[in-house]
Amino acid sequence: MANRTMEKFGFPRSLVAEVGAWSVLVRPKQPALGSLVLVCREDATAFSALSPQAFSDLGRAISGIEAMLKPFADYERINYLMLMMVDPDVHFHVIPRYDGARSFGDLEISDAGWPGPPDLSSGPDLDEGQIDALAGALKSRWAGV
Repeated sequence: MANRTMEKFGFPRSLVAEVGAWSVLVRPKQPALGSLVLVCREDATAFSALSPQAFSDLGRAISGIEAMLKPFADYERINYLMLMMVDPDVHFHVIPRYDGARSFGDLEISDAGWPGPPDLSSGPDLDEGQIDALAGALKSRWAGV
């Protein structure tokens, strides 16, 4: 079942994978190529309120994300930001970090914040076709993880 945070970030269109209690979604605004949102589907607005199973699933989700994104975005670092100021459901913004630009289809995205904190206001807002293409490409890579 989708929560409001998942819906805000384009679920089900943006869905890449589900790992136990977690959904991996393409982030519609891409401050760096391959930016994702990792959303817990449990009814929780505090990290400490998650079930032990959700914490176990989180480790598997992170392993899958990193194995999928490393060859796709060739990141140098990866940031997991738990902001939860606007969207209260437990979630992380996952930002692969790199120097220079990365390309996918007609997109070329530079990490404007590199090497400092990510600039979440930079990067393109993906249209539905770009979300479909990026989610599809990442889904196919997830299958090989």
